[in-house]
Amino acid sequence: MTLSPTTFDLEISRGIAQITLNRPDRLNALTFEVYGELAQTFRSLEKANDARAVVITGKGRGFCSGGDVEGIIAELFARDITGLVEFTRVTGALIQSIAELRRPVIAAINGVAVGAGAVIAAACDLRIFAESARIGFIFPRVGLSGADMGASFLLPRIVGRGRAAELLFFGDLLGAEEAYRIGLANRVVPDADVLATARGWAERLAKGPTFAHRMTKQMLESEHDMTLAAAIEAEAQAQALCMAHPDFREAFEANKAKRPARFLGAEICDPPPAAPKADAGSET
Repeated sequence: MTLSPTTFDLEISRGIAQITLNRPDRLNALTFEVYGELAQTFRSLEKANDARAVVITGKGRGFCSGGDVEGIIAELFARDITGLVEFTRVTGALIQSIAELRRPVIAAINGVAVGAGAVIAAACDLRIFAESARIGFIFPRVGLSGADMGASFLLPRIVGRGRAAELLFFGDLLGAEEAYRIGLANRVVPDADVLATARGWAERLAKGPTFAHRMTKQMLESEHDMTLAAAIEAEAQAQALCMAHPDFREAFEANKAKRPARFLGAEICDPPPAAPKADAGSET
């Protein structure tokens, strides 16, 4: 797998991998190719040491308007049930690749996020909404189950079962403030600030203890069906591994010396120092 997608933009700099869906004329609707390349990219980022946090956003007025009606929906009518299951497994694989990536993933929701776009947002660890953004799990509006691509797994864990049932049965669109009120949005910011805010959060995470962040995401994902006793034991083992990691010692030494901690690999997050200016009187 490579990190050279052709159906969307990917930039890795200063420890942040930024994925920008780039079909603004279609509100960044997904095609078969985009689904596949997104899943491959999220899997490949697991091995990218220079990507310590991930931001996903959309170009133009939309975050993602779901599956492309012309590029996907029309073709599905020609498929038998086996072909339909093949497609729905591909869409679910994208969501699984986001959840399984042991890096924090932030959705910068710059505009409409509906259908598959809403589920992608829900699969991210953090969601920052532009004030004008709207989100909706609109599957029932087109005659489909609200339980698509893992939505009925993810959404109750974010907003609770009752709210999730309302969103998945009715398929209503929510504005950013309502999404924030029910806990679906972590922050709502002016439209012009959504990407900068997401990147600011990503930069903080990228400069932090990546090994510990991996453990945090692992615990958030794996403790869903554990008993409290099992969860406490899992966290005990995870925290012991963190205590054995060099970042724990570095944080202690930095605190003692009253200096910022320099966690393992975090140097990639800082721009290289500027070259010294030559003296005006120096020879050339």
